[in-house]
Amino acid sequence: MLHKSKIPNLKVIAFDADDTLFVNEPYFQETEHKFCALMEDYLSHQGISQELFKIEIANLPLYGYGIKGYILSMIEAAMNISNNTIPIEVIQKIIQYGKELLEKPIELLDGIEETLQTLHGKYKLVVATKGDLKDQHSKLHRSGLGHYFHHIEVMSDKQEIDYEKLLGRLEIHPNEFLMIGNSLKSDVLPVLGIGGYAVHIPFHTTWEHEKINHKVEHEHFSSFEKITEVVHNLI
Repeated sequence: MLHKSKIPNLKVIAFDADDTLFVNEPYFQETEHKFCALMEDYLSHQGISQELFKIEIANLPLYGYGIKGYILSMIEAAMNISNNTIPIEVIQKIIQYGKELLEKPIELLDGIEETLQTLHGKYKLVVATKGDLKDQHSKLHRSGLGHYFHHIEVMSDKQEIDYEKLLGRLEIHPNEFLMIGNSLKSDVLPVLGIGGYAVHIPFHTTWEHEKINHKVEHEHFSSFEKITEVVHNLI
């Protein structure tokens, strides 16, 4: 467990955005189901999902994380699955699905605003998230949470070097930094790797790419079912 006595130098608390502050992955899953239904004359839903995932991962170095890259990957998957015979109307439908995804309403997760209200002013709060810059700024603005945060960092990836760069910009040491997020792979392991502190708040669904197959045990790590439990262990 993380208690303030264990992190006496804590200055900055960073929050992941998607599926930590507000709902995200269920919207992607909903869109994927619509895409599979759209393409079901060509392949099984499982086969379509596998092809889409393969293309998404291959495209990450080019497009990065986010909805716009996802739209392009859906179009590429449709072309591959149909052997380049997909009607233009289907491409238009995929683009429509992407626009709908970009315009999804913001649904705050339970306890988020209460937690931010409690921590605001006691620590420097920042957002550290992956995705498309414009989309993430838009979501944070629409969420009404922006005023709680001193800094918003939309990262191209969440490797150790990316967190080291963030800490450099914040002018703090790793032992002054706590990351809170729903992904063990992106929000926890790299932060522990550089000497920071990390809290895992699991979300009920996780993108396959963000899953790991081993248990995390570290003196700088803790996991809580609810975000509000973090507060009780920090102040």
